[in-house]
Amino acid sequence: MSATGENRRGGVNRWVEIGLLLVLVGLMLLATNATQGGGRSHVLAALGFLLLAGTVVANVLEPLGIPHLTAYLLAGMAAGPYALHLVDHQAVTELSPINALALSLISLAGGAELRISKLISAARSLLWATLLQNVLVLVLMAGIFLALRPMLPFVAELPFTVVLGVALLWGVVGITRSPSATLGVLSQTGAKGPLATFTLAFVMTSDVVVVVVLALVFTVTRPLLEPGSAFSLGAFRELGHEVIGSVALGSTVGLLLAAYLRFVGRQLVLVFVALGLVMTQVLDYLRFDWLLIFITAGFVVQNLSAQGDKFLEEIDRLGEIVYVIFFATAGAHLDLPLLAQLWPAALALTVCRAGCTWSAARLSSRLANDPPSIRRWGWAGLVSQAGLALGIAAKIQKEHPGYGAGFAAMAVATVALNELVGPILFKTALDRSGETASHGDVDEPTATPAVDPAH
Repeated sequence: MSATGENRRGGVNRWVEIGLLLVLVGLMLLATNATQGGGRSHVLAALGFLLLAGTVVANVLEPLGIPHLTAYLLAGMAAGPYALHLVDHQAVTELSPINALALSLISLAGGAELRISKLISAARSLLWATLLQNVLVLVLMAGIFLALRPMLPFVAELPFTVVLGVALLWGVVGITRSPSATLGVLSQTGAKGPLATFTLAFVMTSDVVVVVVLALVFTVTRPLLEPGSAFSLGAFRELGHEVIGSVALGSTVGLLLAAYLRFVGRQLVLVFVALGLVMTQVLDYLRFDWLLIFITAGFVVQNLSAQGDKFLEEIDRLGEIVYVIFFATAGAHLDLPLLAQLWPAALALTVCRAGCTWSAARLSSRLANDPPSIRRWGWAGLVSQAGLALGIAAKIQKEHPGYGAGFAAMAVATVALNELVGPILFKTALDRSGETASHGDVDEPTATPAVDPAH
């Protein structure tokens, strides 16, 4: 078939999909009016609508080069309680266990993508990036927060010492990343190469680093935020219990999954659903980090058994559904009026964070002598933010309600901007580096390249 015929056929398909989307909106309006009291039927209708609408919007916007994740977010935002009201607050809240299931599967897949051989080959890059992206960016974002103090009404009247403590906590929010966005873009594009490997390895390990940094900053800033309080090492004991316990439990879960794959190998979807729905609730009660547990479990299956490829294949079967649920629900949950109110300060903090991330990436790439694709585009996959940033903000709001509400609101606004723009930047970087499936696979270097005198 000629290229003209293909283009004509693609155009017809897109119009059909747009028509389908309009029909879905009409049906959802009818369902919403018929179930005004809410209930389980409305929640199921909301879930089905978000799945279908997110998929259709992604297909319609794909010719524009917009990543599927961004399309899912836009579909959720349009359908949510702040726009078309097709999905109300109650439905969004009741979908949270489904969202936890999706995030647990994303974490399992992320851990399984971390192969020891790739981590070793990228160790120098990861070490420099971890140091600079966490320490340098934290300090820079804290300084920027202080400089933007007049634009932040929730700290404008606070003493400078308290604002300094809040700024350091904002620095921690600034170094969080989004494993779900990274995996979603890689799943859509099928990207392979140095940039894809580096970004995946860095983002999946950064959550652990951020948890440690958060405990450190909380301990250091407590005397600033609570005058008269004493410096305490209790937070580090709790952190050790959480991290070591999570890794140990994750290793056990990984070994059990590997054994199940080896000796049974059936009904894996039910096993994944049971893990996601049941374990997340139990582990939260036990104060373990269930994301770290699932990442560790996936890592163990991949590297300590022969079941890694089969494991990833089974998760990939659920891949598109998982990402639609997670990001469409996240879009429906975004508080659009709040974003409209805070957008000047949120935009300033978002742009500054992107600039700090770019600067740290350029410096770490030079020190690590990274391949050209990482030197140029290594920052692009580190812009997206998601659940961890919001979790930190919620913790601060709970412990410091006076200014914590404003802090949490600003975090929601900046995360929304980063989550909309981040996937676009990362997909563009993978396309420009020639690592996406449409550009062919890129062989990864087996050793650190020689120093280029020109750099």
